[in-house]
Formats: sequence, structure tokens, C-alpha cells
Amino acid sequence: MASILDQYEDSQNIRQHSRVSAANIGITHSGFVNVRLEEEKPIFNKQRIDFSPPEKINHFSVCNNQLCMSLGKDILLRIDLGKPDQPNQIELGRKDDSKVHKLFLDPTGSHLVISLTTNECVYLNRNTQKVRSLSRWRGHLIESIGWNKLIGSETNTGPILVGTSQGIIFEAEISASEGSLFNTNPDQYFKQVHSLEEDGKPAPVCCLEVERGLESKYFIVATTRKRLFQFVGKLAEGSEQQGFSSIFAQNQDLLPSFQEFPVNMGYSEITFYTSKLRSSPKTFAWMMGNGVLYGQLDYVRPDSLLSDVQVWEYTSDIDLNCVKPISIVLTQFHFLLLLPDRVKGICTLNGQVVHEDVFPEKFGTLKKMIKDPITGLVWIYTEKAVFRYHIQREARDVWQMYMNMNKFDLAKEYCKDRPECLDTVLAKEAEHCFQNKRYLESAKCYALTQNYFEEIALRFIEAKQEEALKEFLIKKVTNLKPTEKTQITLLVTWLTELYLNRLGQLETDDGKQHLFLETREEFRTFLKSPKHKECFYNNRNTIYDLLASHGDVDNMVYFSVIMQDYERVISHYCQHDDYSAALDVLSKHCDDKLFYKFSPVLMQHIPKKVVDAWIQMGNRLDPKNLIPALVNYSQMGSMQQINETIRYMEFCVYELDVKDEAIHNYLLSLYAKHKPDSLLWYLEQAGTHVSDIHYDLKYALRLCAEHGYLQACVLVYKIMELYEEAVDLALQVDVDLAKSCADLPEDDEELRKKLWLKIARHVVQEEKDVKKAMNCLSSCNLLKIEDILPFFPDFVTIDHFKEAICNSLEEYNQHIEELKQEMEEATESAKRIREDIQEMRNKYGVVESQEKCATCDFPLLNRPFYLFLCGHMFHYDCLLQEVIPHLSSYKQNKLEELQKKLAATTQTTKSRHRPREEDTVSLGKGQGSREQIKSDIDDIIACECVYCGELMIKSIDKPFIDPQKFDQEMSSWL
Repeated sequence: MASILDQYEDSQNIRQHSRVSAANIGITHSGFVNVRLEEEKPIFNKQRIDFSPPEKINHFSVCNNQLCMSLGKDILLRIDLGKPDQPNQIELGRKDDSKVHKLFLDPTGSHLVISLTTNECVYLNRNTQKVRSLSRWRGHLIESIGWNKLIGSETNTGPILVGTSQGIIFEAEISASEGSLFNTNPDQYFKQVHSLEEDGKPAPVCCLEVERGLESKYFIVATTRKRLFQFVGKLAEGSEQQGFSSIFAQNQDLLPSFQEFPVNMGYSEITFYTSKLRSSPKTFAWMMGNGVLYGQLDYVRPDSLLSDVQVWEYTSDIDLNCVKPISIVLTQFHFLLLLPDRVKGICTLNGQVVHEDVFPEKFGTLKKMIKDPITGLVWIYTEKAVFRYHIQREARDVWQMYMNMNKFDLAKEYCKDRPECLDTVLAKEAEHCFQNKRYLESAKCYALTQNYFEEIALRFIEAKQEEALKEFLIKKVTNLKPTEKTQITLLVTWLTELYLNRLGQLETDDGKQHLFLETREEFRTFLKSPKHKECFYNNRNTIYDLLASHGDVDNMVYFSVIMQDYERVISHYCQHDDYSAALDVLSKHCDDKLFYKFSPVLMQHIPKKVVDAWIQMGNRLDPKNLIPALVNYSQMGSMQQINETIRYMEFCVYELDVKDEAIHNYLLSLYAKHKPDSLLWYLEQAGTHVSDIHYDLKYALRLCAEHGYLQACVLVYKIMELYEEAVDLALQVDVDLAKSCADLPEDDEELRKKLWLKIARHVVQEEKDVKKAMNCLSSCNLLKIEDILPFFPDFVTIDHFKEAICNSLEEYNQHIEELKQEMEEATESAKRIREDIQEMRNKYGVVESQEKCATCDFPLLNRPFYLFLCGHMFHYDCLLQEVIPHLSSYKQNKLEELQKKLAATTQTTKSRHRPREEDTVSLGKGQGSREQIKSDIDDIIACECVYCGELMIKSIDKPFIDPQKFDQEMSSWL
């Protein structure tokens, strides 16, 4: 927890930073308002830890949220930062004058190596309280350890590298297990693999780092006071556990690669930055006598790991004689340099000091700065206090630095989520490209900015860079929203004008035909852009005017096709007598209205192709709308046009099965005028019934009569059922044709006889052929010899009629005999009927006393009953109840009426008064009327047995329950 003084100091720093930021508030040239609503926190935010050590802090180490510090002479304090309220204090148990020289904590936070000033080392595992000695390490003052990040675990470090103060590099391995009976030491082995020198003398190994690159290649970085060494080598797959000695062996014959600087300040320190957990470092920074060497790590290079290196020289306030830098920490874009009383933050992009934090003297001299590579937190300690730095949004101003360095791609990368900054970068990039005469690139960048459109356009116009201006307009219109219709319209129209100007310039230059074709294709791609389709359509007249003003007919046609303005395209082709091209457009787009409009012109010049196109269109065209054009050119055109007209009409009638009367009438007229041979065939196949006919019969009759086609007229008369007219006209053509007409009225024998008499009269009186007249008698059974005799002249020999007269007399005799036989059969039938009636009157049935009604199963003789021949017996009322539901409404009403009459007559009969003489006569009459009523009732209800008669058969499909009473019946069962 930070103290009150520290909090006051932090607030002062924040306020100072906010005052600097406030100077940037205002409306920029881009239209973005750069106003920060909250005070922005500094990148490096310091916080003092609420911790008061019982003794002075000697050394400090932190990794993976595990913090270890050496207090006083013999105390080691461990804190799990995830559980800061549970510190763990351990005594090293050293009685001699040994002090802690350095603490080394592995990346997992599990293994702690403590280097003592007595050239000894002890080991402590996170899961134990016991400090164990590393006996094999005795005799060496350990200055650095290169941990194995790949195979190190909580119980075993794997092969690691150890650097001593004498420049020797050892390879070792530490295990947290207790070991075997004979080997209880945690150090598994400890062997020398290399040694480093400076100026021919051993030099302390200040830092060691082991990294793995691509294809099992390993890089080992070791630093002394003035030198930075690199060892590069490969390890076979699966051999990582065997250690790194082979890498040093590969470099033994060659001098190791190193960089050396002249100034020696007695020590050096290297630090690395890793962007993601468990990934390889990307950058490094080495603090040495001449300054800070920093750069990138390139794992692809075969020999050296370092690339893009540069040296940041110490500022004037850092004097190596009195004020030396103590530690260095590298972040993504900065390195922090620890001095005895302050921390400096230097940006690695431009080498500028961007942060300086002075610590109060009360805390004492700053001793060390460490960064937890896992959490990214930076720790600083003095003998009395511990501080922690939080690094927040370090990349917030990086974009501006990259922009000032003209590294615009990187600048844009780091301000993706800040549109006002991105706009500034794009504007700067656009200006940079414009100044360097890279106008097309400048136009692309300007189009993405919010700068004033007019100013940018004028700059390109003044520079006479039409291509760049065009590119700018294209990008600008692409970025506009669909709702900004006015802006889109202006830009699209301007672009069209620019394209047309450019095409006009290139078309006249024979040496630039290839460029002309490319530009034309680009222009056409622009015209058919789906995004601008609506704009082009709404302003198509303006575009047409522009195209016309430049005389660009080809692109006008192309634009018309895009706008589906096929009428304009077809008109263009027709005006230039390219009728086939016009028909191709019609056939391709299948617009029926355009077919109706342009068919007259096309039919005049290419009738066959037009008819082929019509036939291909099929039902999509209405033939009735094509008749005006066909009528026009069939009357004044050549025979080819007439034949094509007939071909299309036949297609409509026979293939499309068109039933429109106008089509059939027109085809009839064409047949009558130009193909009479087909007229009669058409009429015959069209049908003989009026309902099957699709042409106008009266029109057909008049047409055939005008052209003298009598046989066709006879056929039409037959269809119209005007048989007398048909026979009269047929007699002018052929007697056989007249005979076929005379037999047509099959249901009207009188008319048939009349028609045959006409034929006979014609044969006798006109042709005077008696033999043919006799044939008429044999052809029609309605004619007799006596019917046609009046047609013959008075003086004619009977020889021709002799056989006919004899046949007629024989028929009369035969008819008389048939009538006699029928009379005899009728007399016999009447006699048998009278006998049957008499027999029925004497028929009876026997009813036993125990007989029961077939319906109610009560004794039959208790009430009036009926006995049927089938044996069924019913009470009168039971039979009435059974029969009534099966009677029709008429019979039910009649039965009800008869019952009322019967009740009335019964009431009269039961009168208690004695009748007078005149009443007796009326009573007799009433008794007869009563018997008649009962007989009528019997005829209704007892005409047949209800179980054996037709009533039972007819009721087989009736439901057992009346549908109207079904719901009532259902509810009665619930």
C-alpha cells in the first residue's frame, strides 16, 4: 500500500501529465474532436508496497508471482503474491561470516538458488522448508544462471547453464527430490562447458540466456563486463535432456561471435522482452559501459541472433565515475534504467527519455530493479522499501512516434481502435506521398481521411494528376455510406466525366491502344459496380448525356445494357440497320413489350429470324399483340413474309394450342387468300361441334363464300347445324356430299326425310337418273316409293319401280301380321291378370295366440296388427313408428293428414246420439270414406314389410344415430 506522501506525489505527476494533454484539445483539420473526458493515467504507475521489513533488504527476486528476498544476515522471506497474507520465513542457518551474494529464481518460481559470498550455493524448493547445499558448486562465486524454459518443471530444472565470476560456464541440473541412499544432493551434475575472457583474462559471466529458435536450433547469449557472446547450435530432436555441451563443442574450433565495447563499468546486465507467455523473446537491451545496446532478436539468421541493433548513449546526468546505472528492464517499447535515486524510461523507437521518477531520500539508495517475466510487473527495492510499477497502455503514443519516423504501416497498426489518431496518420502518409510525387498512393490515403474533400481535389487538379484524382474519387465513393446519396451522385458523375476524358485522349493515340483497352475495361467495371447501381439508375439520363456529348456510342450501348434499357440498345441497332444484333438483344432478354414494339420493323427485314425468335419465346408472347405487324406485312410484303406469318400462326394454333378467336380467324383468312389447299384440312381437323370451334363460323362462312370454296361452306353449314342449307349447297357440288349431310340430324326423322326428299327430287328432276333415285330409297329407310313417285313425270315406265313397289307391299303385309300378333298377346295377358286377382282375394294367413310383434315383442292379438307374406307381424302403431323415419317428407305430410281425417271420422262414429233416418244415409257414406282413408294409410305404411322390403335396403347407408341428435345422444351416455 502506498503512503500518503507517495500518493500525493503520484497525483502531482498525473496532473502535470493532464495539463500537457489538455493542450491538444480542439477541433482538428480532420473533423475529429480530440477531447479526453478523463485524466489519462501515466504509462508507468508506481506504487509502494505496504511492507516494513524487520531487517535490511539485501537481495530480491520475483518470478511467476513468487517473491523471495534476503533480509539481514540469515533470513530468507518467501511470499506467494497470490496469497500475500501468508509469508514464509526461513533461516539459512549460516554461522560464519557468509552473506548472500545473489538470488536466482527460475521462470516457474519453484527453484531458488542462493549464491553466497563464501563461494558456496544453497538450494530451496518452493514446496519445501529445507535449505539444501549444492556441494558440487562449492568453490565458485555464481554470477548468473541461464534457466531451461523448455523442459524445466516444479521438481526438476533440466539442464541449466551457470556463469561464475571467473568467466567459467558450467552445465548443471538440480532436482528437488531427496535422491537415493548414496546421493542425497539436489545437484545432479556440474561440469564445465566453456570459459569467457576479456583482454586475455577471465571475465565474470554477468548474464546467461538460453533460447530455442526454429528447427531445433538453440541460441545462447552470455555477457561479460564489455562483451556480448553468442553461441548457436543444433540439438537433435529428443536430446534436450542431454544438455548444451554439444552447442559449445560445435563452436570450440571457431572464435565465438561477440560484440565488444571499450568502456568497462565493472558489470553489465541484459534483459529481454517476451510478448506472449511461453514464447521466444522478440527484443533485447544490454546495459554496459558505453550505454544501452538494444535491438531485435531474429531467430531465422544462421549465425547471429541480434538484428537492427543500436546504442543509446547515457545522458549527461549519468557519470560512470559517481552515478552508474544499476539495473535495466525492457518492455515492449521502452527500457527502464535504474539509477541510485531515480528511474528513467527511454523509448526504444526514438531514444527519447519519456519518463523520469525521482525517489525521496528517506527510502535510501535504490538497489535493484527486477521484472516478473510472467506477470509483466516491475519491482524496485531499497534496504527499507519495495515499490511496484504497473505498465498501462504502453502503446498509446507509439503510433505518433512511428508516424514521425515515416513508418506509417506500424503507426496504423497501433491506432486501429483510435479513429482520430488513424486519421492523423493517414493524412501524414498522404502528405508524405504527395511530396514525394507518389500521387496514386497519396490519393488512396487521402480518401481514407476526414480532410476537406475540396482541398484535396484541388491539390490534385493543380498538380495535373488526373489519374490520382480519379483514384481518390474512386476510393472516396467506395467509403461513402448508402444514405449519402447526394455525395455519391456527385462523385459518380465526376468519375464518369474523368473516364470519358481519359478514353478520348487514349483513343486517338495509336501507340496506347493497350492502355485504352485497359481503361475502357476499368470504366465498364465501374459502370456495372453493384454498389453504385442505384445511383446510376436514378441518374441514367445524366450519364446518357455525358456519353452522348463525348460521342462514345459503344459505352452508351454497354451502359444501356447494364441499366436494362434494352429499348435504347435495340433502337440504336435498328437505326444502324443491324437488325440481327437488335434481334439478338431481344432474344437474350426476352422482354415481351419490346418484342411487340420492334417486331414490325424486324419482320420487314428478317422475317424468318423474327419468327424463329417468336417460336423460341413460346407462351411468353401473346400472338394477338403481334397481329397488327403481321397483318401489315402480309398485305404489302413479299411471299416470304406471308409464309413466315402462316408458319407462326400454325405454331400458335397447333403447338401452343391457342384458342383465341382472332388468331384462328386470321389463319383462316391467310389460308383462304394464299393456301386454299390447307383451308379444308384446317376446317376438318378443327372439329365438327360448335364447342370445339375457336374461329368465328359466320366469318368463316362469309370468307369461304367470297372465294367460292363451296365444299368448305358445306362443312361450315354442317357445324352450324344448318342441314337444309348444307344439302342445298352440297347438291351443287356432289350428291354423295349431300347424302352425308342428310344423315346428320339423327334425332329428327322428319328433317332427315325432308333432306332425303330434296336429294331424291334433285336426282329425279335435275339429273333425271331413275336408278340413282332408287338408290336413295335403299340408302334411307325413311323413304318409300310412294314418297318419290310424285317427282317422276306422268309418262314413265313402271319397270324401274316394279321391285320397289313389291317390296313396299310386302312390308305393309308384314306390319299388319305383327300388329295381329301383338293384339293376341295383350288379350292373353289380361286374362292371366284377372285370374291372379281372384286368387289373391281368397288368400289368408293363420295367427296363433302366442304370436308376438316383431318390434316390441308384446302379444300380437292385443292391438290391431299387420301380417305380411314374409311372415313378419307388427302392431299397427309399432309399424307406423318404424316406417315414418324412412318416408319422404311428402309421404310423411300425407300420412299425417290421413291420420287427422281418420280421427275425425272415428269421433263422428262414436257419437252417443241415436241417428235419425237421414243421418243413417250420411253415416253409411262416412263409413265408406273411413274405409278409404284406412286403405290409403295402409298403402303408405304397409305396402311392403319394413324388414324385408326396399325401405331396409335404402337405409343401409344411413347412420344409426341421427347427426342432428348425435351430440344429445353422446351427452346422455356421459
